[in-house]
Amino acid sequence: MTLAETSNHKIFSNPFLNLNYEPALESLGDDYYDEVAAAEFPQHILRWRNNKLLPALGLDPQTITDEHFTVAFGEFEQRKPLLALRYHGYQFGEYNSRLGDGRGFLYGQLRGIDGELYDFGTKGSGKTPYSRGGDGMLTLKGGVREVLAAEMLHRMGVKTSRCLSVVETGLSLWRGDEPSPTRSSVMIRMSRSHIRFGTFERLHYFQRPDLTKKLLDHVIEYYYPHLVGEQEKYALFYADLVQRVAELVAQWMAAGFCHAVLNTDNMSITGESFDYGPYAFIPSYDPYFTAAYFDYYRRYCYGHQPSICKLNLEMLQTPLMAVIDLADMSAGLAKFDDYYAIQYRSLMLRKLGFESLSIEDGNELLKNTIEFLKHYPISYHDFFADLATGFSNEWQDNASAILGQSEIGQSLGSSELFLNWTGTYHRILTNSSAEEMASIARCLNRHNPKAVILRPVIESVWEPITQEDNWQPFYDLVEKIQENE
Repeated sequence: MTLAETSNHKIFSNPFLNLNYEPALESLGDDYYDEVAAAEFPQHILRWRNNKLLPALGLDPQTITDEHFTVAFGEFEQRKPLLALRYHGYQFGEYNSRLGDGRGFLYGQLRGIDGELYDFGTKGSGKTPYSRGGDGMLTLKGGVREVLAAEMLHRMGVKTSRCLSVVETGLSLWRGDEPSPTRSSVMIRMSRSHIRFGTFERLHYFQRPDLTKKLLDHVIEYYYPHLVGEQEKYALFYADLVQRVAELVAQWMAAGFCHAVLNTDNMSITGESFDYGPYAFIPSYDPYFTAAYFDYYRRYCYGHQPSICKLNLEMLQTPLMAVIDLADMSAGLAKFDDYYAIQYRSLMLRKLGFESLSIEDGNELLKNTIEFLKHYPISYHDFFADLATGFSNEWQDNASAILGQSEIGQSLGSSELFLNWTGTYHRILTNSSAEEMASIARCLNRHNPKAVILRPVIESVWEPITQEDNWQPFYDLVEKIQENE
């Protein structure tokens, strides 16, 4: 074949380029985005492909080659238009009108086999009108970290975006917070939507209530279709969003996850977690644990996440008042704390092994668990992992056997708070049938993964990549995270 024929074959035979993309956001018109071009990179090395996502797109991983990924999501062949979305946002409490997709774009939208609409969005794909002096690039480590965050959160039951691919691009980047020069990458994120709270805030800034209503109708049609046709659909949308966000932050808190940058431009209008920068999983239960080194006043620390998300929902009321009555939104937001408490209680009890408990038993067990974890600097994740791996029917007969074989139990087993906790746990177990004991064991293993990506773990897989270009530890870690998915 000639060079042109070879190029055409690469394009026409590529399953990613032949998917049925929908112009959903594009159809709204260019008040919401700018058409952009992807950067051209000196090389394209596929470093990560998420085979777990392909069946959800109706694709067989066995038929998808690495070249299919690099051509579609590294060279960006034959995919137009590429849309850099416009938005503003409150960043650390200050309004910023100079935002927008500065190093990414909406690659395309398509239906999964579940019938839902999904976005393919890029990160590190080059400059846009919103780069504001930045280079529009993503470090390779940034791509690796986002893969790990998304897969870990998904495994822990968090409603999250996920990474479809990471392609190393051959550029050398200079970053003040990393040894420079550092390697570069471009990542594809698959999410429900890239429309943010800040998308609406921008329209309010420019005093365009007509565009706010148009966008809100679009959001309801595609992401809240159960509300289409409802007389009070706008108020119901906001109430639904409140519940989604409250439940999402409860998922973060139970997972021991600190997002680190909960600006309104990082809040999805679908109530989905996305955009992972300086995140961290907490080493121990510390409400003041802060993941971002630049968060000097701990605004976005682990324990502040529920109140910050509630505040972001409250600030969203300002642009939405162009369409929704303030009293209706206030009534919707008033339920946030209850939604959060119910979800957090349910998730934490599952981590303790119980799909359901009486209100009295559940509240007492959760209270004693948090008191114990808060008082001692033990590993938050090891505590639950030890529960899962060490659970035994012997615990039903002997309270002192509970975590007796673990380092935590051996070092703190005589402390008052530990004895309070084991006493409550033992009392609940003594009233459990053999069938219920088996269910507890299954629940513990399902909700407490063996691998958790604390910062030293991430560094342990990143070092072989930098020193030897050895990716196997990273692949092994992801495989371990995805176990029992």
